[in-house]
Amino acid sequence: MSFTTFDPRTLGTPVYEALTQLRSRYDQALADAKISNKVYRNHLKEQKNQAVELYTYLSTWGLMRLRAEEIALCNVKPPDPHPDQLSVEKKAARNQEGKREVIQEFFRCLETLSLTSNLTLDQLKVSAMNTDDYLGLTGLGLAVAQEFSFWASVVYPDISGQE
Repeated sequence: MSFTTFDPRTLGTPVYEALTQLRSRYDQALADAKISNKVYRNHLKEQKNQAVELYTYLSTWGLMRLRAEEIALCNVKPPDPHPDQLSVEKKAARNQEGKREVIQEFFRCLETLSLTSNLTLDQLKVSAMNTDDYLGLTGLGLAVAQEFSFWASVVYPDISGQE
């Protein structure tokens, strides 16, 4: 009989990499003087706060509401392009973009770890996913959210909520 051993680093590694890559884009923009220090720090504060708050949001509202929150944060007034098409400088200056980016990375990590792809709002609905699958995915999502909270302190040690 063979057993597959769960390695806890399976959860932490993609989360750490996601947050590190997310922050590094803005570190580079600051180093290249494309954004001001104030805009940089405010944006990173949004990222860190969202990463820390993911677990509470998810445990209170669930995956469907979190995905809907990301969609709501994407809605921009025409003629602005979709946030994914903006430059790092414009993203940094856009209100609540840091929150959206973290939620987006959360779902990317969840998709990777759950071996699913494109967890859209429609796929999370009752008609598309049975209860057991949704609850299992939510349980995994809570574990991933805990990792985001932990790694936020490591990736953003210089960013505090009082700034």
